[in-house]
Amino acid sequence: MRTSGMILLGLVVALSGCANVGLRELRSNGDGPDEFLILPNKPLQEPEDFAALPAPTPGGANRVDQAPIADATNALGGNAARLEGGIPASDGALVTAASRFGVEPNVRENLADADARFRKRKARFTQIRLFPTDRYAQAYKREAIDPFAETERFRRVGIQTPTSPPKN
Repeated sequence: MRTSGMILLGLVVALSGCANVGLRELRSNGDGPDEFLILPNKPLQEPEDFAALPAPTPGGANRVDQAPIADATNALGGNAARLEGGIPASDGALVTAASRFGVEPNVRENLADADARFRKRKARFTQIRLFPTDRYAQAYKREAIDPFAETERFRRVGIQTPTSPPKN
């Protein structure tokens, strides 16, 4: 009886680590609404003159649509009107320096494909675990940068760095 109980307990523990929840489980387990999907509109605005309304633009922007980048720019003291019209002249040298070795036109798709292959390769041997682990941190462990080690490396070379929070 005791041996069969130990075997049953070992089997339960072994099977509990077989759940595949992906690298990071970001889905909600509850039945309530997802608060990140709710996007409130801005309040409606009444035009000064109803006779001089602009022509409708199907598929175009609406005055009450959210504009998070423009709103954040205004909130931080910037000028959201400068965001439109492409790259400002003041950033031309930065863009030229960043693209001096060429610009890959479909870099996002290529990176997404490479990352999907990397995660698939890393997920081959991480399916069975006895205890819950952060599979994302486990897969990208060799890619992570230690900020404290980098700060020390910069300080040893003589580069001034801001103070860092203490290590936990």
